[in-house]
Amino acid sequence: MGRGAARRRKGVSVAVTGQETLRIDTSRGEVTGLWEWPAAARAAVVVAHGAGGDMHSPLLEGFAECLYEATFGTLRFNFPYAEQGRKTPDPGPRLIDAYRSAFEAAKSRVGIKHVFVGGKSLGGRIASMAVAEGMAADGLVFLGYPLHPPGKPDRLRDEHLSRIRVPMLFLQGTADPFARFDLIKDLVDRLGRWAVLHAVEGGDHSFRVKGEGRHDAETGRLLGSVTARFIQSAQV
Repeated sequence: MGRGAARRRKGVSVAVTGQETLRIDTSRGEVTGLWEWPAAARAAVVVAHGAGGDMHSPLLEGFAECLYEATFGTLRFNFPYAEQGRKTPDPGPRLIDAYRSAFEAAKSRVGIKHVFVGGKSLGGRIASMAVAEGMAADGLVFLGYPLHPPGKPDRLRDEHLSRIRVPMLFLQGTADPFARFDLIKDLVDRLGRWAVLHAVEGGDHSFRVKGEGRHDAETGRLLGSVTARFIQSAQV
């Protein structure tokens, strides 16, 4: 269902063809996915939401829209807890299981083309954990990696990243309380040739910059543009 759609942006209807609503089986029941595959698509990106949102957040909408226009497909999906209307994320293993299911759904649709994975905050971290455990993605995109809890920079969530051997893009706000910027730079340096850092100056965990007033969807488009260049540089 839903193979054609239109979005509203600045009062203009934007046609989106090649759009399909999916039902993805997970160990916690079915979840909804939104597959967008433009004509002559070059690769796909699986995108998971953050802990407090779902796949329809304006940031992810703008992100997917920009990638679509750059001829990259996307699969956004809900984790089971969000699908079921719960606020508290499921335990890590269940989230990883759901991510693997979404990845396989994308992989089954792209043929020989590459599949990148990632997401906003929690979604990106879970993607990286799945890749560290063997999920065969071609690269990772982090929209605000949650390196540590706010105010607790000693509690780093980075050990598994050193086991990953695919290109990684860190999109990070310099004022993100979940990732002190000097620690993010240190992490990227330690990851060496596998990691690239793109800083959003003054951006918080949602990439909002104080006094700027940019809509989240437009911010998502800007991050999508950086991501498109990253995928191209990864020789997809």
